[in-house]
Amino acid sequence: MAANSDVLEMVISKAQTWLSDVYDETTRKEVQRMLDQEDKTELIDSFYKDLEFGTGGLRGIMGAGSNRMNIYTVGAATQGLSNYLKKEFAGQEIKVAIGHDCRNNSRLFAEKSADIFSSNGIKVYLFEDLRPTPELSFAIRELGCQSGIILTASHNPKEYNGYKAYWTDGSQIVGPHDKNIIGEVQNVKAEDIKFEKNADLIEILGEAMDQKFLEKVKTVSLAPEIVAKHKDLKIVYTPIHGTGVKLIPAALKAFGFENVIHVPEQDVVSGDFPTVISPNPEESAAMELAIKKAYEVDADVVMASDPDADRIGVVVKNDKGEYIIINGNQTALLFIYYIITCMKERNAFKGNEFVVKTIVSTEKIAEIAAKNGIEYYDVFTGFKYIAEVIRENEGVKKYIGGGEESFGFMPADFVRDKDAVSSCAMMAEIAAWAKDRGKTLYELLQDIYLEYGFSKEKMKYIVRPGKTGADEIKQMMVNFRSNPPKVLGGSKLKIVKDYADLSEKNLLTGEVTKINQKITSDVMQFFTEDGTKISVRPSGTEPKIKFYFEVAGELTSRADFDKVDAACEEKIESIMAELDL
Repeated sequence: MAANSDVLEMVISKAQTWLSDVYDETTRKEVQRMLDQEDKTELIDSFYKDLEFGTGGLRGIMGAGSNRMNIYTVGAATQGLSNYLKKEFAGQEIKVAIGHDCRNNSRLFAEKSADIFSSNGIKVYLFEDLRPTPELSFAIRELGCQSGIILTASHNPKEYNGYKAYWTDGSQIVGPHDKNIIGEVQNVKAEDIKFEKNADLIEILGEAMDQKFLEKVKTVSLAPEIVAKHKDLKIVYTPIHGTGVKLIPAALKAFGFENVIHVPEQDVVSGDFPTVISPNPEESAAMELAIKKAYEVDADVVMASDPDADRIGVVVKNDKGEYIIINGNQTALLFIYYIITCMKERNAFKGNEFVVKTIVSTEKIAEIAAKNGIEYYDVFTGFKYIAEVIRENEGVKKYIGGGEESFGFMPADFVRDKDAVSSCAMMAEIAAWAKDRGKTLYELLQDIYLEYGFSKEKMKYIVRPGKTGADEIKQMMVNFRSNPPKVLGGSKLKIVKDYADLSEKNLLTGEVTKINQKITSDVMQFFTEDGTKISVRPSGTEPKIKFYFEVAGELTSRADFDKVDAACEEKIESIMAELDL
């Protein structure tokens, strides 16, 4: 109880500093309301720590307080970023681009950020209204900006908002800049934030930038003649109340598709996401209305984007006539397979092409690339690492695609982040290409498995909140390192990769080699003799530990697909049981 009273005393003292004239009247009233409440739970949640500006920026629940998304926490992030930009680019004209999604307060936070940047003498390009994250990434490059931000909490529930920071190449910030910016942000006090805008330094971006972006999106098309043949392909698309409504239908039209079927209730732009609990295309509940529409119109493909239109969800019709969500690994497989196959058919390869995947994504991407003589890279989770590989190979090698298991793909390098705008247009083209061959997307996926071998993936996470939970997660990783499993799913362990010290150990030969990564990460991977892969990764931002499973199966005919799929599912379940998950 003493510890609790200490926390409460600290929280009350901290909250009272928010009653000073540095803060606006609305904020002061809200803080006073929490202080006056008998139940101090809300007050403690709002002030017990500072909302951290991490390597991905800010993300949190909106409201007054140091642990909430508000104009002061956003303001401190923007002031800190301004301070760093002025040091890093001293003597140059500094330019930033600002975008935002559909969330409540996103426009307010974007405008306040524009005010602060301009007050610091930085030229600002502010989008006139909500825009997809990939367009913000594109605009940074197009306008020669040194940085940029977007206000979004991706696919989180409606209570959340967030702030993502980008660097000169349009990618999210990596080291050493990420840590340096964090240091600057941590040093900013509320009274240091320059809220007085310089209107002369703020320029509004609108339709002209949209058109430039859409022209680039059109260049992603590999088979325009196939699209022309199947321009009436039945495409159901939903933005799930988000920014995708602005440009994805336009991108599909630019490609040449003329039969895009909307889900009217979800075309309504709203930060309250009125038709869903969570605006996440990975979740079946978020896709219900789109799938219902697909049955009504007998759609060829169903696609969705999350609120900031960087993730793509894809629904296909299976051999039983059911519409099913395919997972992020399967989506990435379709993209990579199509890009490589289509380029080969058109003799478009020059020999310097490469693809990128994240280490927790399916190994089938690597196999497809390798069997077709295409170089591939494995990177840590996050598109900023995919962008880093592109940057390092700029002008020497050609990027042709990259993705990760969490419903993100980037078909071209004019954007340096997940891109649902280009991805939706290309996925529609893949559906048309399959149809031209007398196949559905589901059958195309089966073809990939028949040619390259079957695999099934699953992700499970365990939540362990609080300090005791964090200690428990830490101990789990210690146990995996000191006592790795010897057998998983009836197959001997062959390789153990530990990204904390970048070591790869072959348990059969005893040979230890170094993993080719520039930085370390608290991730472990286990590979068995029969091709099973298990990745273990504690989350850096949430009190959870994630387990990624991939098991191989033998598929020799379409008729056996369900049987092989079920056997792999059973194997994953048995491995989970072995690991006490």
